[in-house]
Amino acid sequence: MHASSVFFAPAFVLVAVVSSAGCGASAPCETASGAESAGASQPVTEEEAAGPSRFDARLSLYEYPFEVHVHTFEAQGQALEMAYMDRRPEADANGRTVLLLHGKNFSGAYWAPVARSLAARGFRVVMPDQIGFGKSSKPVDFQYSFAALAAHTRGLIEELGIEHVAVVGHSMGGMLATRYALLYPDHVQQLALINPIGLEDWAALGVPYRSIDDQVEADLAATADGVRSYMRASYYDGAWTEAYEEVAEIRIGWTASPDRDVLARVSARTYDMIFTQPVVHEFPRLAVPTLLVIGTRDRTALGKDRVEPALRAQLGQYQQLGRDAQAAIEGAQLVELEGIGHLPHVEAFDRTMASLNAFLTAD
Repeated sequence: MHASSVFFAPAFVLVAVVSSAGCGASAPCETASGAESAGASQPVTEEEAAGPSRFDARLSLYEYPFEVHVHTFEAQGQALEMAYMDRRPEADANGRTVLLLHGKNFSGAYWAPVARSLAARGFRVVMPDQIGFGKSSKPVDFQYSFAALAAHTRGLIEELGIEHVAVVGHSMGGMLATRYALLYPDHVQQLALINPIGLEDWAALGVPYRSIDDQVEADLAATADGVRSYMRASYYDGAWTEAYEEVAEIRIGWTASPDRDVLARVSARTYDMIFTQPVVHEFPRLAVPTLLVIGTRDRTALGKDRVEPALRAQLGQYQQLGRDAQAAIEGAQLVELEGIGHLPHVEAFDRTMASLNAFLTAD
């Protein structure tokens, strides 16, 4: 069964959270965002904790920047709901669609400024929340894989009657975008990866595996201050602004969510997906025009807190990883943003969009 409708999140639906990619007990391992976000940063109140709230598992009372719809389907014996936004062109439509795929600690909502920019140039923009993230279903008894998430997303795009897409992925979304392009090369016109994680195989480099049970405990130990501290140090070079706070709002709010126990279980499973399902070895198989936008200050890598200093210093070296990825992907373009970290579309929005728009509109 498949259907799309305006989204009204029920209070009783399945639960989970977009939590840490596991760089430490109190800090997420990868993030993403935009120059704008939905809603102002507010602490979780007792009233919110008692029922549907802004920071429950489905973000029931959290307002997204655009109207939210739901794609319903069945998978692994469960009825699931994929929330998504569908931004129509603000200018003369150019007949093309851009699919934006979010990072692990965020939802489709953080793409708002990117979507507005693209819509102003005539693009239709689709922003789904993947299963396990944002306002979408959060099944715990579920095998999370990039192939499955890609298939669910393809089902949404088919239901919308869209024949071809340009796919843009950030962070974890870059891994998903890569898998999507590998699975559906005839459907993908272009692929853009904005500081994707997974440009290296952490297990092959010697990062020890962390069990799902251990990752659940790490996610449960995360605090609002820990999230801020990690993002400030890792992504913003010590700076912290109101815009950065708003971008991190969902991740921060979820540290005190009434659903945090089950949410941590889902987050741990998606962490396991990222760690155990590398895509870097398949870069040579990509057969679509590809753009890499790389903030070279980025040092994101799963498990850096679990290795010796010598190995830690070798991980997440994006100034080299971007060049390695370009060499592995035939014909790939590389845009390096010096002094920019994991979130180019936050720290360097204009430069990021200039590169993305030039790529998407090239003949």
